[in-house]
Amino acid sequence: MNAADQVRSLQWAQTVAAIAALFRQHFPDARANLNPWRDDPQTRAFAERESLDLSFHLPGWSPRSQCRSFLVQLRLQQPPAGGSARPRLLGVTIRGLTYDAERWRLATLGDWQPTGSHLPQPPVVQALQGFCRGLFELFAALEQRPGGSQAA
Repeated sequence: MNAADQVRSLQWAQTVAAIAALFRQHFPDARANLNPWRDDPQTRAFAERESLDLSFHLPGWSPRSQCRSFLVQLRLQQPPAGGSARPRLLGVTIRGLTYDAERWRLATLGDWQPTGSHLPQPPVVQALQGFCRGLFELFAALEQRPGGSQAA
């Protein structure tokens, strides 16, 4: 689901802003897009409440990244209805895209290595892995704040 559609509170707005800022620490030229999906009936039919999706666009095609855009999809575990707990981050998938197609994909499963037809260079892979680690740290810190669930 588009990140912009998930923002229904000040806390969520701050979380999405923190995610974008974290990505820009690793990729300063990237421009955030909180609405990567079209708003049409077919796309809405596949919207997942358990997903927070945003994209980042580079100024042009990047030979180091082997893409023009990054689609970042966060898989979330929603808290029980009526509670004040925040969603928990379960995993991250990042896709490197061009106008034509997906070039590679990195998921926080297994060894966190990209797979695909045109892989990014090792420094880009390290930056993406650092971004993913930062996301898990960000969500863990949010759980510890007042209004978040207290991790055991």
